[in-house]
Amino acid sequence: MGMFDGIAGFGVTFSTMFKKVVTEEYPLVKKVTAPRYHGRHQLNRHPDGLEKCVGCELCAWACPADAIYVEGGDNTPEARYSPGERYGAIYQINYLRCIGCGLCIEACPTRSLTMTNEYELADDDRQDLIYTKEMLLAPLLPGMEQPPHPMRLGDDEQDYYVQGPEMARQGREQAGEHDLDTDNRAGANVEPGAALVGKGPLAKRGSPEASGATGEGRS
Repeated sequence: MGMFDGIAGFGVTFSTMFKKVVTEEYPLVKKVTAPRYHGRHQLNRHPDGLEKCVGCELCAWACPADAIYVEGGDNTPEARYSPGERYGAIYQINYLRCIGCGLCIEACPTRSLTMTNEYELADDDRQDLIYTKEMLLAPLLPGMEQPPHPMRLGDDEQDYYVQGPEMARQGREQAGEHDLDTDNRAGANVEPGAALVGKGPLAKRGSPEASGATGEGRS
């Protein structure tokens, strides 16, 4: 160890003393996130409003932090929430545990679960960081109908994965938006989406109407 090593360490300190201080005006001025930024999760819908989530629980199994709780339910002719046999009756994400790794997104077989640009997840109540299904579901877009309702895009689930993406693409083109399927193949993280209800073991919340943050998602 040289005699000047200790003094050299102060060089970093002195060099920063003469640099201009950058002050972020947050929260008055919020930084625009990158298009592919992965923030809060979102549960998406099909173009007719039915949910994409089929309650398979693969996202919960893939989560290394055990932050996701899913409980599937059976669709009936009188109450249909998704095109398949089952749907996610209860869906919760514990943001006290979530590490934002995105493994749940990779595991989702129907692209129901994606991630949005929303990054403001801080809260002074730990219980409010357990997001329930109605908080994660995306809003109903024009032309969508609040479930439960019969299938509108075809007679079986397969029709939704054949006709649904094309209808969604045409709707985005009419609205002057990007072709999200093409963006996703190129690596962009976008997906429009879905709204409903849920409660379960991870949360002790009031009525579903008491909460409702939604947005457009990215995978």
